[in-house]
Amino acid sequence: MISDPGSGEMEYGMLGGEDPSLEKYMGEVNWDYLKPHFDSGALLYVDASLDLKEVAEALVSDDKTRVESWLKSGDLLKPSQPHWDYWGSSGETFRAVVVSPFVLMQPAASE
Repeated sequence: MISDPGSGEMEYGMLGGEDPSLEKYMGEVNWDYLKPHFDSGALLYVDASLDLKEVAEALVSDDKTRVESWLKSGDLLKPSQPHWDYWGSSGETFRAVVVSPFVLMQPAASE
Protein backbone atom coordinates (compact mmCIF):
# COMPACT_ATOMS: atom_id res chain seq x y z
CA MET A 1 0.00 0.00 0.00
CA ILE A 2 0.97 3.61 -0.21
CA SER A 3 2.03 5.65 2.76
CA ASP A 4 2.65 8.77 0.71
CA PRO A 5 0.22 9.42 -2.20
CA GLY A 6 2.96 11.31 -4.03
CA SER A 7 5.44 8.46 -3.86
CA GLY A 8 3.96 6.62 -6.84
CA GLU A 9 4.53 3.24 -5.19
CA MET A 10 1.89 0.61 -4.72
CA GLU A 11 2.04 -3.02 -3.77
CA TYR A 12 1.37 -5.22 -6.79
CA GLY A 13 0.73 -8.48 -4.94
CA MET A 14 -2.25 -10.40 -6.20
CA LEU A 15 -5.07 -12.01 -4.26
CA GLY A 16 -4.26 -15.24 -2.52
CA GLY A 17 -1.72 -16.36 0.01
CA GLU A 18 -2.12 -15.59 3.69
CA ASP A 19 -4.38 -12.50 3.44
CA PRO A 20 -6.97 -12.58 0.65
CA SER A 21 -8.38 -9.19 1.72
CA LEU A 22 -8.53 -6.65 -1.09
CA GLU A 23 -7.65 -3.81 1.29
CA LYS A 24 -4.11 -5.15 1.29
CA TYR A 25 -3.89 -4.30 -2.42
CA MET A 26 -5.57 -0.90 -2.26
CA GLY A 27 -3.82 2.41 -1.92
CA GLU A 28 -4.08 6.12 -2.47
CA VAL A 29 -2.19 7.32 -5.53
CA ASN A 30 -1.80 10.39 -7.68
CA TRP A 31 -2.32 10.67 -11.43
CA ASP A 32 1.38 10.12 -12.15
CA TYR A 33 1.06 6.58 -10.79
CA LEU A 34 -2.01 5.88 -12.94
CA LYS A 35 -0.76 7.36 -16.25
CA PRO A 36 1.19 4.26 -17.37
CA HIS A 37 -1.88 2.11 -16.72
CA PHE A 38 -4.02 4.52 -18.73
CA ASP A 39 -1.47 4.44 -21.57
CA SER A 40 -1.47 0.62 -21.62
CA GLY A 41 -5.29 0.43 -21.64
CA ALA A 42 -5.42 -1.34 -18.28
CA LEU A 43 -7.05 1.47 -16.27
CA LEU A 44 -10.73 1.31 -15.34
CA TYR A 45 -12.61 4.17 -13.66
CA VAL A 46 -15.12 3.24 -10.95
CA ASP A 47 -17.87 5.78 -10.34
CA ALA A 48 -17.96 7.32 -6.86
CA SER A 49 -21.44 5.83 -6.33
CA LEU A 50 -19.92 2.32 -6.30
CA ASP A 51 -17.79 0.64 -3.67
CA LEU A 52 -14.29 0.12 -5.12
CA LYS A 53 -13.78 -3.10 -3.18
CA GLU A 54 -17.12 -4.51 -4.39
CA VAL A 55 -16.21 -3.81 -8.02
CA ALA A 56 -12.78 -5.40 -7.56
CA GLU A 57 -14.37 -8.47 -5.97
CA ALA A 58 -16.81 -8.76 -8.88
CA LEU A 59 -13.91 -8.73 -11.34
CA VAL A 60 -11.92 -11.26 -9.31
CA SER A 61 -14.92 -13.61 -9.11
CA ASP A 62 -15.77 -13.07 -12.81
CA ASP A 63 -19.28 -11.81 -11.97
CA LYS A 64 -20.19 -10.98 -15.57
CA THR A 65 -23.73 -9.88 -14.76
CA ARG A 66 -22.68 -7.12 -12.37
CA VAL A 67 -19.66 -6.04 -14.42
CA GLU A 68 -21.72 -5.82 -17.62
CA SER A 69 -24.40 -3.85 -15.76
CA TRP A 70 -21.82 -1.30 -14.52
CA LEU A 71 -20.26 -1.04 -17.98
CA LYS A 72 -23.67 -0.50 -19.59
CA SER A 73 -24.65 2.20 -17.06
CA GLY A 74 -21.28 3.95 -17.35
CA ASP A 75 -20.47 3.38 -13.67
CA LEU A 76 -17.41 1.40 -14.79
CA LEU A 77 -15.53 2.67 -17.82
CA LYS A 78 -12.22 2.88 -19.57
CA PRO A 79 -11.10 6.53 -19.28
CA SER A 80 -10.58 8.52 -22.47
CA GLN A 81 -8.32 11.42 -23.47
CA PRO A 82 -10.54 14.15 -21.92
CA HIS A 83 -10.27 12.30 -18.59
CA TRP A 84 -6.47 12.15 -18.99
CA ASP A 85 -6.33 15.88 -19.71
CA TYR A 86 -8.45 16.79 -16.69
CA TRP A 87 -6.76 14.48 -14.17
CA GLY A 88 -3.32 15.50 -15.37
CA SER A 89 -3.96 19.06 -14.24
CA SER A 90 -6.38 18.56 -11.34
CA GLY A 91 -3.96 17.41 -8.64
CA GLU A 92 -6.65 14.96 -7.54
CA THR A 93 -5.74 11.79 -5.65
CA PHE A 94 -7.33 8.42 -6.22
CA ARG A 95 -7.92 5.13 -4.51
CA ALA A 96 -6.64 2.30 -6.65
CA VAL A 97 -6.53 -1.46 -6.57
CA VAL A 98 -4.70 -3.87 -8.85
CA VAL A 99 -6.91 -6.67 -10.18
CA SER A 100 -4.75 -8.14 -12.90
CA PRO A 101 -4.77 -7.29 -15.73
CA PHE A 102 -6.58 -4.11 -14.64
CA VAL A 103 -6.01 -1.24 -12.25
CA LEU A 104 -9.26 0.14 -10.86
CA MET A 105 -9.31 3.77 -9.80
CA GLN A 106 -11.79 6.03 -8.05
CA PRO A 107 -11.52 9.58 -6.67
CA ALA A 108 -10.14 9.42 -3.12
CA ALA A 109 -12.86 11.79 -1.91
CA SER A 110 -15.48 9.08 -2.58
CA GLU A 111 -14.47 7.08 0.52
